[in-house]
Amino acid sequence: MGWTLLLLGMAVGTAVVLLKRWMLVVLSAAAVLLVPWMVVLGLTLQADTEVRNWSLAWIGLDVLMATGCATTALLGLRGDPRARLTASATAAVAVLDAWFDITTAQPGTDLTQAVACAVAEGALACICICLAVSDRHARHE
Repeated sequence: MGWTLLLLGMAVGTAVVLLKRWMLVVLSAAAVLLVPWMVVLGLTLQADTEVRNWSLAWIGLDVLMATGCATTALLGLRGDPRARLTASATAAVAVLDAWFDITTAQPGTDLTQAVACAVAEGALACICICLAVSDRHARHE
């Protein structure tokens, strides 16, 4: 029975390593295939378009960012290592929000306001990245 469990464990371990390697190969292929897709989009997409549910999209992005901040804070204060995961996701959402703030803003005051918001979101992303890569999770009481 002991040998069977050992062999089963080795087989599962090998399968996990192979699965991870294939997932990395798929990610590599996706990165390569996205380059020509971006060229196609650049050549075919309209410069501007009318968008439905514009306010809902922006509010939803901010709800996602607020939820990420709250979840990261809650998990971090509890010393839960999963705070690193939520911090990573929240950093990505903050960068995404900043990108769309700037790229969808009209020139002038609208763009100035978007840049100011993007700076704040960039600072939030930096904080989240620091939390995500930190090894220590001290409990704050």
